[in-house]
Order: sequence, then structure tokens, then C-alpha cells
Amino acid sequence: MDLKDFVRQVPDFPKPGINFFDISTLIGNADAWRTTIERMAVITSTWEPDYLLAIDARGFLAASPLAIQTGCGIIMVRKRGKLPGLVRRTAYGLEYGSDEVEIQADAIKPGQKVAIVDDLLATGGTIMAAAKLAREQGAEVVGAMCVIELAFLKGRERLDMPFEGLICYDSE
Repeated sequence: MDLKDFVRQVPDFPKPGINFFDISTLIGNADAWRTTIERMAVITSTWEPDYLLAIDARGFLAASPLAIQTGCGIIMVRKRGKLPGLVRRTAYGLEYGSDEVEIQADAIKPGQKVAIVDDLLATGGTIMAAAKLAREQGAEVVGAMCVIELAFLKGRERLDMPFEGLICYDSE
């Protein structure tokens, strides 16, 4: 199954000049979504993580069924102000701006292995921010996985962990 057939592209969203790669149409097709999660599980299992670090919000969609398939727990990486209790926070750059993410300060114990899960790799900023937060708690980041990789933005080159993307776009 070619999963690219199920991804919709939306021009000029969320800003003029940005081409948004929308997974709504992928997750809306049960067979395509099942295939996506099964393929992600095969790759993620080779890393043997203890936890999946799920990035807010579409990363939650992939990480939830993936955690069931792989037997991992999930740790949420959320936008600023969305997590209760003590948090660690870091800022990062996006393809079209900047943002901050947080993780609960007691979410990871030193030595635990985590794999980062998101819907899309663009410039790599969000994944590197999640990795920084995990490492500050003593985690080993064993890999990162996305449904879509925008290879033309060269985000993979900025990552310092193994990375796999299921669907690759070489140009806008």
C-alpha cells in the first residue's frame, strides 16, 4: 500500500507559502492507518524503547496505537502550559516560527530508553527539543519516528539519533 496516496496537501496553511501535509485523510482510512502503525511498530521495536515520547498533538495519534503494538508506555511532550506539576521546558525553531515544549519533570528515570514519535519531520526542531528534554532527565534517545518526512527541508541532517520516516517528500 502506498501511504502517500492517503496524505492530503493543503497550500498556504497555516501561513501563506507553507504547504501543509495533512494526515487527517490517512488516519480517516482504517486500512491505511493500520498499515501505518504496523510499519512503525516494526521499525520502533528494533530500538527496544521503554517509552515513546509523543509530541503534541498529532504525535499522540501515532504513539497511542504504536505503544499498544510495541508494549511501551507513552510520555507526552506538550506545548507550554498544558502539563500539570513540575515541568522542564525548552524553546525551539519551527519551519515557520518558534515554540516551546514541556515534559513533566519526573516522567523519565535515568537510563530509560525513549523513542520519539511525531507525525512529521520538517526542520527537526521539535524532535531535537523533545530529545533535549529527555536527555536532561537522563534518558537514552534510541530513535525518532515520523509518519512523514519533508526531506527537502533537511531536518534529518540536524538529528543526532537514528530516524525513520514512513512517507518521504523530496520536494514541496
